[in-house]
Amino acid sequence: MSFRQALFSATRSRRVLLRSVAAGGILSTTAFFLSTTDSFGSIHHQAEQDVPLNYPVPAPVALPLSREEQIKKLETEQFDLLIIGGGATGAGCALDAVSRGLKVALVERDDFACGTSSRSTKLVHGGVRYLEKAFWNLDYEQYKLVKEALAERATFLKIAPHLSFPLPIMVPVYKWWQVPYYWAGTKMYDLIAGKENMESSYFMGRGKTLENFPMLKPQNLKGAIVYYDGSHNDSRMNTAIALTAAQKGAVILNHMEVTELSKDSSGRVNGAVVRDNDGTAGKIQVDAKGVINATGPFADWIRQLDTPVATDIVAPSSGVHVILPDYYCSPNMGLIDPATSDGRVVFFLPWQGHTLAGTTDSPTTVSKDPIPSEDEISWILNEIQHYVADDITVRREDVLAAWSGIRPLVRDPRAKNTESLVRNHLITLSDSGLLTVAGGKWTTYREMAEDTVNTSVKEFGLHPTAPCGTKDIKLVGAEGYRKLMFIHLIQTFGIETDIAKHLADNYGDRAYDVVRLSATTGERWPTRGIKLSPAYPFIDGEIRYAVQHEYARTAVDVLSRRIRLAFLNSKAALESLPKVIDIMAEELKWDKARQDKEWDDTIRFLYSMGLQNGKYFSRADVESGKTIMLG
Repeated sequence: MSFRQALFSATRSRRVLLRSVAAGGILSTTAFFLSTTDSFGSIHHQAEQDVPLNYPVPAPVALPLSREEQIKKLETEQFDLLIIGGGATGAGCALDAVSRGLKVALVERDDFACGTSSRSTKLVHGGVRYLEKAFWNLDYEQYKLVKEALAERATFLKIAPHLSFPLPIMVPVYKWWQVPYYWAGTKMYDLIAGKENMESSYFMGRGKTLENFPMLKPQNLKGAIVYYDGSHNDSRMNTAIALTAAQKGAVILNHMEVTELSKDSSGRVNGAVVRDNDGTAGKIQVDAKGVINATGPFADWIRQLDTPVATDIVAPSSGVHVILPDYYCSPNMGLIDPATSDGRVVFFLPWQGHTLAGTTDSPTTVSKDPIPSEDEISWILNEIQHYVADDITVRREDVLAAWSGIRPLVRDPRAKNTESLVRNHLITLSDSGLLTVAGGKWTTYREMAEDTVNTSVKEFGLHPTAPCGTKDIKLVGAEGYRKLMFIHLIQTFGIETDIAKHLADNYGDRAYDVVRLSATTGERWPTRGIKLSPAYPFIDGEIRYAVQHEYARTAVDVLSRRIRLAFLNSKAALESLPKVIDIMAEELKWDKARQDKEWDDTIRFLYSMGLQNGKYFSRADVESGKTIMLG
């Protein structure tokens, strides 16, 4: 029976299901209690199945093409595709196209992952909530979205094992009838994932639930259903996709803004005029057989460069997240609240040694670096308060960072009802040949890119020399990554354990090059790696690596998207800013005026990360410690 048939037959069975949940729930739960096992052991066991630690130290990697060399290619070559936008979708399109043998250029007006792609919930998931809607609304499109995302989830973890990992997520149960309901839903989630399923979902008793989440409200707690999804470091994943495309021959330039689209004599788009926002190259004409608009929430701005009267297709939605101390969440397990006070879903997830909580979902306007509202932050904190024990007070002062990401929901301009939103991604071609891809979700970026490049090949008459192969292309850092690599880093370079784990899990086999660029401490132990902030594992070598190997051009690029300090603790990021600017000034030969500009630009950015808005922090005050009190 197809899923479509199953959905329609389910209409008859829903009443039966509700009656069985209410009246026969205990019998249902008893059966699966007997088959329940704790799946943590298998994950830990897999982590231990690794190669011996006597593998050789990798040789230093060659530097990528310099920015100046990339700009020269942009000025002098004609491309099959010019991709506008350096987020997950744009970078994914660049990697897909160049791996097929096409000549590709990508330009991004700010930095890779500067917008939505760095401000996500950090989940690699199919979406259990989408599955619930698919069942109750008999919605086949929702089901397809979940199935596709679960398939892409497996690819995600295969091509970037250093940046993504399986994460168990619990659903607390406070009423016995919820047990068979949630259990059936998560088992269906497992079933749809098929052979790509990570681990089987299971019931966890009250004692184990409180052991994993001791801050959870214990009154009436029955236990929890645990299922598996993935988590990742979104901006570093985005950067790795872009760098892998560059490694394969694509021209990849951040801080390069499209100011106008160029057209041939028949009115067809055949390139763009771009401006170097880093101030070194001025304006450049880029020629291409096809142009892809992959600018996320800003898609309409590019569409209206092509056709000034084009109707908006983006319906922007704001999603606010907050970062809290680690004690709000288990270090190895997340939590989902599927029934908040207004019906939205809230996640509590371990991320980079902290607790990530969110998200909201509110209509908004498109802007660069939006500032999260106090109302949205308060709503998240109030929802957390409902779940924690009565003797714990969730304080506004516990928020170490907060940010707002703009999700680009889209309307299909060809649909009869243009107000209805497309649940999946949308690819649309303008009359003059501008190809726009918008919508979708982080987990399905690769599939979105494949669909977009397939359409480009057809519409622009391109001639690839190979099929799409991105399901098997490992990203930069993945090839030599091992789960126990951090031990080898400690033994080889004499760095602290927390630093070694951080580098291994965020740079993969490139961690060796990061340590090589780190200063010696002058101490007996550790011998290398000077921390930017005492409470965090980020070190000086990461700044040099970001500039030399990852095209970081500003202090914001480093603090927010190469290392994630701005997303973890806005005050700690401010405290680290003098060191970041000093090292970047040395690497990029900044003069005093540029250093002052970097200071002011970074302070403005940190307002969008939860730093006290409107208060100016001078460098002298920060360096003297007058303005910083880290919690």
